[in-house]
Amino acid sequence: MARRKVKTVYLTPEPKWDQYKDITDGPAQEKAFQDCQYFIRTEIGDKKRLVRCKTWIKKESGYTDEEIEMAIKAAKDAFLSWRETPPPERSRVMMKYQDLLKTNQDEIAEILSKENGKTFEDAKGDVWRGIEVVEQAANITPLLMGETVENVAREIDSYSYIQSLGVCLGITPFNFPAMIPLWMFPMAIACGNTFILKPSEQDPMTSNKLAELFTEAGAPPNLLQVIHGGKDQVDILIRHPEIRAISFVGSVPVGQYIYKTGTEHLKRVQSFAGAKNHMVVMPDANKNKTIDSLVGSSVGAAGQRCMAISVAVFVGSSKEWIEDLKNEMEIVAPGPWDSEESGFGPVISPQAKDKIIGLIERGKSEADCLIDGSKCEVDGYPNGNWIGTTLFANVKTESEIYKTEIFGPVLLCIEVSTLEEAIELINANPFGNGTSIFTASGRAARKFRHEIEVGQVGINVPIPVPLPFFSFTGWKQSFYGDLHAYGKQAVRFYTETKTVTERWFEEDEESTKNLTINLE
Repeated sequence: MARRKVKTVYLTPEPKWDQYKDITDGPAQEKAFQDCQYFIRTEIGDKKRLVRCKTWIKKESGYTDEEIEMAIKAAKDAFLSWRETPPPERSRVMMKYQDLLKTNQDEIAEILSKENGKTFEDAKGDVWRGIEVVEQAANITPLLMGETVENVAREIDSYSYIQSLGVCLGITPFNFPAMIPLWMFPMAIACGNTFILKPSEQDPMTSNKLAELFTEAGAPPNLLQVIHGGKDQVDILIRHPEIRAISFVGSVPVGQYIYKTGTEHLKRVQSFAGAKNHMVVMPDANKNKTIDSLVGSSVGAAGQRCMAISVAVFVGSSKEWIEDLKNEMEIVAPGPWDSEESGFGPVISPQAKDKIIGLIERGKSEADCLIDGSKCEVDGYPNGNWIGTTLFANVKTESEIYKTEIFGPVLLCIEVSTLEEAIELINANPFGNGTSIFTASGRAARKFRHEIEVGQVGINVPIPVPLPFFSFTGWKQSFYGDLHAYGKQAVRFYTETKTVTERWFEEDEESTKNLTINLE
């Protein structure tokens, strides 16, 4: 029986190989999982065992150049057969995969929560929004249909095919370690490509689990490969001649770098970057619904969402609701992932915490700090990366806290007199990821929807992330590229169109030379 080797990464202390050499499945292996950082799991049929790494790979270095080359070659070889697989067969893999994801949703969410810090319910939502995209990938066949026109000229027909590209690459962030990878590789693979996934080094284990379930769903070997590491690995991947398309989600500086470098090396690139999302509050809005939506959309997931509402724009008399907003925000507090009392979890790292606290301190000199979450503590977890809910009022657009994506549980309040002023303020912002308006006026909602220069608009919906039969459509400095994630645009991003012009001659048909560009 053929032997298949799978490399997996566990970010814990250096392994004690004398103690854990050649461990079989069972409690001892579980203990090894806790104590080991890197190991190779060898699979022979249904049997698995933990074996000693021949070469120690430092956490900082990730996968070696040689390993990356091996992965890309394997992906290229797998592509040659996978592209010939009928789309209905690819769909069946995705149908099985979405079923496995649903069955294992709680397990995936627990892995995600433990390494990311999200509350369990939020983590389950992370997984579910990814499952929705896999369901769309399972419906890939009609999305791959070409077009036909008969008699474009006399006895000449034209038609088009949609064909796969080759090896595609996804680089994903820490904040949605299930949803965003599932935005990418199911659609790419359903379109007939193979895929290299480079997840965030801050929470790699969720991607490993997603990959394991994909294999269990019946995916042939090497369709999906997970490469761990940092910038060194990314630099190799985005320059590699066999990588045809790059999907990225992350910060503005890195997003710009990925887009520039990828396009310089003649790749197609979709790069989703930063945001500064505003919610417009009209005086006629439902007050309780609006305040609850503001709280949830600003501090949920500790504000670590690219679609989080970070600026509330109060129009006219709605500014009187700021005190009520303050009272509701004070109720919500962070805590451990497995506590039902936790409103949200910690931020991802001490570095992230330090950055957020620095911006909060800067904000105190720029605006009125109504709630200060910078000194937040959680009982029993003295070393956690905790930031409490934070609220600023009377914020000016020239302030640093307004110009910077804070990416924490921090909400800014700005007051304007009219809807026109609110629209002008939002349109002047360099980001265009998402925005919302809360109102009871259809006229105001239509004006806002029509005039706002933002790619994703919510009307009485605080976080308007589209369902997967649409596409995720950020604008301006929130997105670099031409075709967006999932939906019909993803199909176009992960495929090429081939157009055929065709005619057939009679055996004894007379012929003349056509020296023009016109079709006869």
